[in-house]
Amino acid sequence: MAKKNSVSENNLVIVESPAKAKTIEKFLGKDFLVKSSYGHIRDLAKKDFGVDIANNYTPHYVVSDDKKEVVKELKKLAKDATMVWLASDEDREGEAIAWHLYDELGLTPENTKRIVFHEITKSAILNAVDNPRDIDINLVNAQQARRVLDRLVGFELSPVLWKKVKPSLSAGRVQSVTVRLIVEREREIFAFSPESSFRVTAIFTITDEDGKVSEIKAELSKRFDTQEQTEAFLNKCKGVDFKVSDVTKKPLKKTPAAPFTTSTLQQEASRKLGFSVAQTMSVAQKLYEAGKITYMRTDSVNLSDTALKMASDQITSVMGEEYLKIRKYQTKSKGAQEAHEAIRPTELNKPTVAGSQQEQKLYELIWKRTIASQMSDAQLEKTTVQIKANGITEHFTVSGEVIKFDGFLKVYLQASENEGDSDEEEDSGLLPPMKVGDALSYDIIEARERWSQKPPRYSEAALVKKLEDLGIGRPSTYAPTISTVQNRGYVVKEEREGVQRDYQYLALKGNAVIAEQKSEITGAERNKLFPTDIGMVVNDFLMKYFTNIVSYDFTAKVEAEFDEIAMGKIVWNESIDEFYQSFHQQVEDTLENSERNTGERQLGDDPKTGKPVLVKIGRYGPMAQLGESSEDEEVEKPKFASLQKGQHIETITLEEAIRLFDLPRDLGLYEDKKVVVGIGRFGPYVRHDGKFVSLKKGIDDPLEIELSRAIELIKEKRKADKEKHIKSFDEDPEILVLNGRFGPYISYQKKNYKIPKDTDPKKLSLEDCQKLIKEGGKKTGRKAPAKKVAAKGATAPKTTAKKPATKKTAAKKVVAKKSTKK
Repeated sequence: MAKKNSVSENNLVIVESPAKAKTIEKFLGKDFLVKSSYGHIRDLAKKDFGVDIANNYTPHYVVSDDKKEVVKELKKLAKDATMVWLASDEDREGEAIAWHLYDELGLTPENTKRIVFHEITKSAILNAVDNPRDIDINLVNAQQARRVLDRLVGFELSPVLWKKVKPSLSAGRVQSVTVRLIVEREREIFAFSPESSFRVTAIFTITDEDGKVSEIKAELSKRFDTQEQTEAFLNKCKGVDFKVSDVTKKPLKKTPAAPFTTSTLQQEASRKLGFSVAQTMSVAQKLYEAGKITYMRTDSVNLSDTALKMASDQITSVMGEEYLKIRKYQTKSKGAQEAHEAIRPTELNKPTVAGSQQEQKLYELIWKRTIASQMSDAQLEKTTVQIKANGITEHFTVSGEVIKFDGFLKVYLQASENEGDSDEEEDSGLLPPMKVGDALSYDIIEARERWSQKPPRYSEAALVKKLEDLGIGRPSTYAPTISTVQNRGYVVKEEREGVQRDYQYLALKGNAVIAEQKSEITGAERNKLFPTDIGMVVNDFLMKYFTNIVSYDFTAKVEAEFDEIAMGKIVWNESIDEFYQSFHQQVEDTLENSERNTGERQLGDDPKTGKPVLVKIGRYGPMAQLGESSEDEEVEKPKFASLQKGQHIETITLEEAIRLFDLPRDLGLYEDKKVVVGIGRFGPYVRHDGKFVSLKKGIDDPLEIELSRAIELIKEKRKADKEKHIKSFDEDPEILVLNGRFGPYISYQKKNYKIPKDTDPKKLSLEDCQKLIKEGGKKTGRKAPAKKVAAKGATAPKTTAKKPATKKTAAKKVVAKKSTKK
């Protein structure tokens, strides 16, 4: 090792990420060498679950392949160091990283210190160095218990799904419950039957004493069930005089929301910035590692006294004393112990920071929320006016709000939690002066047919809120859980276009009532979560045979037990044993006694052939089947067709399924060769001359596309292929110089190799390509160290990691068996 890398004063600091290391190094100076472990260095071995079930569920950890070089370097540096400072994050995941480093690097209590901080600022780092502590083995055990339990559930449950539903499926404890939430909401929507009614609004004009005419929009206090009732009401309104029958004013107060926790930041960033949950956490981690915000995995809403003082100074200096109201919020979420403070800027006198556009937007959101939480209430006045006419029992109502003192609204307005469509009118704002008895005349009275709203599908933000309300998961688990269910193909997040809907419209203008049919687009979905057919079938199977695993109460109970383990109140392997014994028997019984479940649904018989038509999950996903399967070779084999996007096993009709068997369709000839359209494993396609062209999503329907459009797609594909190909060599046809999304590259034996920016790809010779392939192979011979897997939760760290004890050891003692070195 070069002299440059030796430890100046024998102080080695180890953190999880290079970005964090870079920031901390600035504060500690030349007496400290700061290195990164690039996240976890070890994980459970794949063999035998990585858990010794017969020996009190002792985990068997191995160094990940991509971390062997990292560990090798850290071992050498640790050997030369007098003191090693473990500075991973202050949550359970960070504590586990510290313990694994302690164990794998062969550290001792005498040469190891554990330091923790919830913000990366100079004062926080130096304070942590002055106040080291031991590794908190209870936090390690809480993380260990989660990892072991999830491994046991996943490794035992997944093979059941392979045999009973479909190969290559997988199941997880928290993920399965998440899928259940989304499936149940989808079925609520399937079963929903909208009811129509007629909503009546009116535009009134009122003239004040100075002759000024004002216009107001009011809504009728009731809705009518039928068009006849609505028309009768409008006829009653012809030529009548409307008057103000009541005016009420009442003060309103709006209070700011608490500072951000992990879940509320994810929700607000989704609603206000359009960020996904994973995107929010990624950007927040960058802000934290750069020292701009406090730790981003927390369920605490508390602010430190230092933060309160900074907020007070900022508010009074910029906005004045009347805008200041110091608040100390109390955390209400279940099992809240992930960190000591809410997410906030480290310096509240900085409303903005440098960085990417995403970082700037998220930082500004956090800054505004933090400052607003310590500001005065907003004072408003709400005015409600009733408008009636003689001989008409119904009345119109209009409301308006006026801000008397803006308070925290000067800085921040929380986004609405409403996820569904709504046709409710918002308050009208400032109303003209009105008093009882004032006369009004109507300009127009309109009635539109409206429908009751179906339950809204979950957005990522709404799903996080639901999981938190149920006590399922913790700050560290929301983002990976939502990503996992999508990656496994059980849930998709997408936009879906609305459909055209006709509605009845009536209006009274003057003394004439008109009635006509109008149309509108309704039901459009943006970034909502939809269960796939396979997700629904897997959910049904688990609900039938593993009710406890997908139980909301069970999952919340497990999370509560992890919290108890983190506090040293429960011995972790005893908790695992209590669950595993009955679960393992459940798995054995299901394998032996359950039937195969493919979600099969009989739709009826094909009118032409009389053969049965059914839909089910097949090897490549949801499909329709025409005819019955038989082992008799003389019986005609059934036909199969993949379901199209937007079609579901539970809702597809017989007619829709029969149409699928029109595919593949022969469209005609192009260049004396057949053009065929069909649906394959990867979606709808056009086939011509042995080559396949994908149809455009949302534009081309395989059942409707014509030859002219197919030829257009074939030509587009040829042009793209031609532009992609730069060069090839007869001597070695496997070497191709191609144009890609990120620029030119070399393709060889299914691997890609970079071409230097200053090299003209068109001038490359075969020898040049071979040299670049050889050099690229050396560079990519091992994977680059991965960035830290998002550390989960938040807590405080330890230095003297004792050898974990067996199940009979008292809970306050160490309970995580020291790993066996391979």
